[in-house]
Amino acid sequence: MDALQALVEDLLQQHLLVAAAAGALAVVYLLVKLLHDTEPAKDYQVTPPEQCQPGWKGKVLEGPSLKAPGSNDIQCYCPATGEALGTITPATPKDIDSAVARAKAAQEQWQHTTFAQRRQVLKTMLKFILANQKTISTAACLDSGKTRVDSSFGEILVTAEKLRWTIDHGEKALKPERRPTNFLMMYKINEVRWEPLGVVSACVSWKYQFHNLLGPIISALFSGNAAIVKVSEQTCWSSQYFMQIVHGALTACGYSYASDLVQSLVCWPDVAPHFTSHPGIAHLTFIGSRPVALKVCESAAQALTPVCVELGGKDAAIILDDVRNLEKVGHIMLRGVFQAAGQNCIGIERIIALPNVYDRLIDFLTPRVKALRSGSALTSEAAGPDTPAVDVGASISAAGFSRLENLIQDAVSRGARLLAGGSRYAHPDFPQGHYFAPTLLVDVTPNMPIAQEECFAPVMLVMKAASVAAAVDAANSTPYGLGASVFGSRSADLQYAARWLQSGMVAVNDFAVYYAVQLPFGGVKGSGYGRFAGEEGLRGICNGKSVCVDRWPGWIETGIPPELQLPVRNAKRAWEVACGVVELGYGLGLGQKTKGLRRIVGL
Repeated sequence: MDALQALVEDLLQQHLLVAAAAGALAVVYLLVKLLHDTEPAKDYQVTPPEQCQPGWKGKVLEGPSLKAPGSNDIQCYCPATGEALGTITPATPKDIDSAVARAKAAQEQWQHTTFAQRRQVLKTMLKFILANQKTISTAACLDSGKTRVDSSFGEILVTAEKLRWTIDHGEKALKPERRPTNFLMMYKINEVRWEPLGVVSACVSWKYQFHNLLGPIISALFSGNAAIVKVSEQTCWSSQYFMQIVHGALTACGYSYASDLVQSLVCWPDVAPHFTSHPGIAHLTFIGSRPVALKVCESAAQALTPVCVELGGKDAAIILDDVRNLEKVGHIMLRGVFQAAGQNCIGIERIIALPNVYDRLIDFLTPRVKALRSGSALTSEAAGPDTPAVDVGASISAAGFSRLENLIQDAVSRGARLLAGGSRYAHPDFPQGHYFAPTLLVDVTPNMPIAQEECFAPVMLVMKAASVAAAVDAANSTPYGLGASVFGSRSADLQYAARWLQSGMVAVNDFAVYYAVQLPFGGVKGSGYGRFAGEEGLRGICNGKSVCVDRWPGWIETGIPPELQLPVRNAKRAWEVACGVVELGYGLGLGQKTKGLRRIVGL
């Protein structure tokens, strides 16, 4: 027994030494890589908007709306306070034509850059973002009403991740990929090459205005494309500053055509079809609602433009009875539901709990939802360190509040219990802000309309399911299928849920982490189709060109046998040779292949 223990200790010590050596080599490798960086990031400056300066206060609009009074301009304002940010003149069809033409000309130059040159641009951009997080956050908070933490996780972290992933793995994803050959074509080398399409576009929503703008641009630049992003009227003010960040990185790296290569535009809905149907656009990514997507896809079809569509969801989080740490999961639920005031396409819209944890989960959530504070994060921050923090920011608009209130009241009339919130909130300090009270609604059932329709609001729904299978069925009962989560301990139950949840993405014992590691992002059913992020997203805006070349050029090449040359001299013999070629190439076993060879040579 002592000898066995000594052997185990000896083996353990050896493994520790190996692990330590491997760790040391990894550190040396990283240091060498950093010291010999052939694509160093450049330094550059961008003047931030005056509204991002400390102490700025804007005029509070009476009844703020997007249309500037007396003109066709867009009125930009902060939804948390109603403060005016400025006006922007929307694009016309002529402006769109000019943008596409300039992007096309710039892309003809950009497509000749190397992966190393493109990496340098992305590194330069990443360096700027990391050094200017607070200004970027301030612009995002002013334009959308979100909180500091929401802007960090939803805007900056995911953008930094996309940049870092593309820098580290983008070239591998886009290098020519060797594909297998077969017996008949063994003298060929087959590969797929990923080449830029030209001018790629995106129509993005307001919910994450920094990330949704830069995400398509990062992929477009690295794949050799030009990019035009149509931003939302709701958050077009901050997009001007964010575009300067992109242009600054390109210019710092020596590309004088930066403002043509990457562009953003904003237009009213009646002009948008001119953009989405434009024949000069090679690919379109749409992030938004299903009703608008139907119009966008119909418009894009006029030019046969391929579309990647992301339409939001009704994401479910399933809490199993054997979850190890209910308090930890409860905090994840609070963040997953109330992040960005619930205006999150992969936010948790439904919590489905099994019986043994259901009541305990509600007991944990109720006081915490009631304690959530709404307001303007920037105003609270400026008031000093003793001012209570803001937990839930503003909604982008009050336009959907009546629908939400009706859905909640309908659920209560059907047996749901309203434990917190349930209606719009008139903030005493920000009467022109758009706020919906953080809401907790429990005993919700799948047949209630609120369990089927996307709320996109700070509304937490809790449902009970009798079993793992019942929980999965409830999760699958909506028209949506974007993301999902499952929390528990038993591996078989977790894998069952991951296998049978009808969604494009599943996080096990976590929430939305698939996007934090750049896995392909997208859904099924009413949540859209296509994928962005990861290898699939990068390749999706490329032409996958199939190329076959001779393995031994000049020695073994394709030739047409005399019996098959046109005009055919003997139809019967030609047929025999053709059948022989098929049997030789695809025969099931040596005998059939031999028979094929005999037919070819005429034996």
